[in-house]
Amino acid sequence: MAKLNIVLYEPEIPANTGNIGRTCVATGTKLHLIEPLGFSLSEKALKRAGMDYWSQLEVERYVNYEDFLQRNPGAKIYMATTKAKKIYSEASYEPDCYIMFGKESAGIPEEILVEHPEECVRIPMIGETRSLNLSNSVAIVLYEALRQNQFDHMKLEGDLHRLHWENV
Repeated sequence: MAKLNIVLYEPEIPANTGNIGRTCVATGTKLHLIEPLGFSLSEKALKRAGMDYWSQLEVERYVNYEDFLQRNPGAKIYMATTKAKKIYSEASYEPDCYIMFGKESAGIPEEILVEHPEECVRIPMIGETRSLNLSNSVAIVLYEALRQNQFDHMKLEGDLHRLHWENV
């Protein structure tokens, strides 16, 4: 069964993290938060964005990037960055891989990125746009990874009920 992981490196905006947490719950994805965080996990904005899903979220916190690496030895980590040469859809996401996103104001530090150039992926954009919103970026890349893993363990069909109108 696919068990993907989203990693947020020093996230700064609680609403983004709340939205990402909700996406993780909806997809069965574990969320990893690398400190320092730019907010408290008890903040209203975080809870509001995550709605009532936050209690269902599988989340792990780390004191820093080194702690993350030590506690996840051998993890295959893809790094989303505007500095990547490869487009996110060109990567082949393993069912248990980690996809890391940097903080809103600065992204993933370049000293980390240069150690993993083949694992860096980007979302194409027009012109000089700096970046997309963090929660949107997570959703785009995560759903590509889920698609590549055949949306394993996810509900693939809805139930549309036909409406019957009389005398309209």
